[in-house]
Amino acid sequence: THLVGMTRYVFITGGVVSSLGKGIASASLASLFKLRGFNVSLQKLDPYINLDPGTMSPIQHGEVFVTRDGAETDLDLGHYERFVDIEMSQDSNVTAGRVYSNVINKERKGDYLGSTVQVVPHITDEIKKLIIIGAKKSDIAFVEVGGTVGDIESLPFLESIRQFGLELGSKNSLFIHLTLLPYIAVTKEIKTKPTQHSVKELRSIGIQPDILLCRSSNFIDESIRKKIALFTNVSKDAVFSAEDATSIYDIPIMLRNQKMDDFIIKKMNFKKNKSNIKPWTEYKQKVSKCRQNVKIAMIGKYVDLEDSYKSLNEALYHAGIINMLKVDIDYIDSESIKKSTIKSLGMMDGILVPGGFGNRGIEGKILAAEYARENGIPYFGICLGMQISVIEYARNVINLKRANSTEFNIKTSNPVIALVDEWRDSKGKKIIVDKSNYGGTMRLGAQKCNIHKNSLAYKMYRKSSIDERHRHRYEVNSNFVKFFKGSDLIFSGKSAREGLMEIVEIKNHPWYLGCQFHPEFTSSPLRGHPLFNGFIEASFRGKI
Repeated sequence: THLVGMTRYVFITGGVVSSLGKGIASASLASLFKLRGFNVSLQKLDPYINLDPGTMSPIQHGEVFVTRDGAETDLDLGHYERFVDIEMSQDSNVTAGRVYSNVINKERKGDYLGSTVQVVPHITDEIKKLIIIGAKKSDIAFVEVGGTVGDIESLPFLESIRQFGLELGSKNSLFIHLTLLPYIAVTKEIKTKPTQHSVKELRSIGIQPDILLCRSSNFIDESIRKKIALFTNVSKDAVFSAEDATSIYDIPIMLRNQKMDDFIIKKMNFKKNKSNIKPWTEYKQKVSKCRQNVKIAMIGKYVDLEDSYKSLNEALYHAGIINMLKVDIDYIDSESIKKSTIKSLGMMDGILVPGGFGNRGIEGKILAAEYARENGIPYFGICLGMQISVIEYARNVINLKRANSTEFNIKTSNPVIALVDEWRDSKGKKIIVDKSNYGGTMRLGAQKCNIHKNSLAYKMYRKSSIDERHRHRYEVNSNFVKFFKGSDLIFSGKSAREGLMEIVEIKNHPWYLGCQFHPEFTSSPLRGHPLFNGFIEASFRGKI
């Protein structure tokens, strides 16, 4: 019943502990198959009850990645896009919340004809249905199951892939289990017991892994592989090593060197397309040639957790490689920036203020934007970072002393940034906006932006119309744009549909640009992104 178009499925589960790098392993494998000419798809199943990660704290869950079609998804989807260069969508991230919500809606509509609605078969059938939709009729679908084997919440998902594997047959489905081999420093030995337990747990729910991918700090030798194979009922040739790498982009090469893709091809009866790892080896060579450094200050509020700026960090590193530079990111908590400490930013080659919600540390960000503007330090403001530069310029150059965003002060007399519903002019008169044009409160997903020819933005993109992804509620208030006329601050990009301000830049400055969208979501290791590439280049130029 399920074998439409004969997609073959590879399921990736994780054991022992979470955050082992299932996402990167899945992305690396998919990349190897795509480079061999196969049509691949990737999907992440997440066992938590939230409908999507949009409402979760970045500290708990890392950043929210936004797809082209506007889905707020898990950060692993960012890895999928960067590694494999295919676009993810709403269907690429399935949470338990969404599964249950779909099933409950069907039950309310009477779709189950009065039967008792249960985890098996109703929830599991819904999961299988969503897996098929996510596979998009590809040749090979990689499906990553979030969480750790043994968690209560991942059981319905594991049960679904067990059933699915059975229906597909062993030639059309394959199970990879990613586990940890801890190294005990005192006795200088690698321990296989946690892996044995994890596989035992997996087998007790009816899934026998075909491949084990073992995470460890060192390469695992023959004797350990033999021991693991013996205790887990997996053949020795199917035990692969995933040791710590200096860069995540080395992982595809590492898996290829062990011929893991060949193993899967043989096991699943695929046609043997020629392997091609060239893009990754060329990238690695480029990395090794980066000698000089450039120092970038990232000024945010989740600075203690790098995962909350995952795509941003990657985009900066990519742009570094494109420019043959090592990028050192200095995370600075915006609350620590005061007039008395601002001078320390003078040590930086570039200043970046990322997106964010809420009003913590806003004044520190405004000080940073002012410092960059006055001292000719390249400045890149993203989302909130763009709004900060508009507020700063309005206050300090145009003399709208009280300029602010209604997000931080609802009563501000100069709301240069506001929700479209609350746009007021400088006399406090509410402006009624044609609602039909403005969609919901949040602008999400890819939208078209038109760029003025005579601008820094045009110089970076070399085109007059671009598509970039959004995730924000507040906008530059169009009623205040007239105040900036004739100043050095220009709005060089506007959204095609509503004419909203998308890109702001300052003339007579080495490189100063803010954008309302999130360019980091479309940066890739092999291409970088025009804005990041330009920002890093300018930061290095200013250093010389």
